[in-house]
Amino acid sequence: MERVSSSKYLQLKPDEASLFDLIRILFSGNLGSKQFIECLRVKETAFERRGCIFLSVSVQKALHFISKPLSVLGSISEFCLNILASNQSLPTLFWRILQGKVVMPDKESANYLSAIGFIDPRVNSHKKFKPEEKTYIVALSAIASKVAYENKAFIRATVEDKWKMELLGEGAYDFWNEYHQTKSTQGFIFHDKTTSPDRIIVAFRGTEPFNSDDWSTDFDISWYEFQGMGKVHSGFMKALCLQKDESWPPNIAQDDQRPVAYYTIREKLRDFFQKNNRTKFILAGHSLGGALAVLFAAGLALHNESFILERLEAIYTFGQPRVGNAEFGYFMKEIFRNYGIGYYRFVYSHDIVPRLPLDNSTLLFKHFGTCVYYSSTYEGKIVSEEPYRNYFSLRSLISKRVDALWELVRSFLLPYLYGTEYKESLLLQALRLYGLLFPGMPAHGPPDYINAICLGDAALFVIAPK
Repeated sequence: MERVSSSKYLQLKPDEASLFDLIRILFSGNLGSKQFIECLRVKETAFERRGCIFLSVSVQKALHFISKPLSVLGSISEFCLNILASNQSLPTLFWRILQGKVVMPDKESANYLSAIGFIDPRVNSHKKFKPEEKTYIVALSAIASKVAYENKAFIRATVEDKWKMELLGEGAYDFWNEYHQTKSTQGFIFHDKTTSPDRIIVAFRGTEPFNSDDWSTDFDISWYEFQGMGKVHSGFMKALCLQKDESWPPNIAQDDQRPVAYYTIREKLRDFFQKNNRTKFILAGHSLGGALAVLFAAGLALHNESFILERLEAIYTFGQPRVGNAEFGYFMKEIFRNYGIGYYRFVYSHDIVPRLPLDNSTLLFKHFGTCVYYSSTYEGKIVSEEPYRNYFSLRSLISKRVDALWELVRSFLLPYLYGTEYKESLLLQALRLYGLLFPGMPAHGPPDYINAICLGDAALFVIAPK
């Protein structure tokens, strides 16, 4: 199979940009003359686009600068939450400190939770539905997308002990990012035999709150253009599979110590399907994980992997950012139509991430497919694009904060209305307070997506067009 390389690209290299370079980009349209910008067939650009490049590079440089402090802050925060949980309560912890009997949490154990896990500890919300119901697989995909944030031991204990399902291969993987030179992409693969047909679910992890590499991926507005497929977000491409020569080859020589997400998962699926002619599979992810789920399907199409595509039943993404331009959307819609693949993009209220990167004449990123949109009352509807598609709007300035206030009040009402399963943690309620200032951030978390699917109208994604 022919090697697929990018025919046009714009690649930002923030590590090589000085303060003077950043200022100069605002006054010069010749991108090729900038050492921190590598581009092919992209020379001149308007001031607005240069401003976006300036902002993207500046944020990435800032993230690189705070990388270690952010990581340390995250480790300390999660350790404090876990040591508190391991010792039941704050008074008990103090008493055990005095006794010298403090229970120390093990970071590699199944009991050690991430910040996401403390925000929402639920793992069994899908069990309220019968396996033959469409809502079951959607809810399981949403829960799996949240569980993907946890460590390997937690994932294994959840899948095997609580769900009574089977992990495939290593189960949970840390995938290599050639550009970050680290294992910064995560996901897991499991087999649900309770449904008919049985299904494999591939769940990609989203952006970790204290991982600067993940945030850098989100803010990188570089892109690559592949002939016949369109322009694709550079940061997501790098997280999934992109090689150093700006190519997406059909095959690479895999290093067992540096597994690449796209190739590793594809081969696991191929091996399984060669022994089984009935099983279907689902791609799922929250935030960045949703973007990777869409790109994984795009890779299968780009490399003519019909054998695997024929088994792909649906893609469910939650709070997914935009992945490519309009041409990419047309390419994917045609593939989904040809293979009968369902694609459902869930968006909750004022979540900022699905509204990024901006959909304008400068960045050209576009959403496509079925958007299942839920308001702050969990009332859902099918729309072509979520309201306030670029988030920043004077018209929504007040309504966003009214909704944020309602979400804070709602957090105290949910357990009384729907049961203790919907009781929100103190950490989530604290984030709701923060949402009064920045409404789009707390709205991005997995809890509201799980609530919307469990409490909303299931008919939405049962009858939604593919």
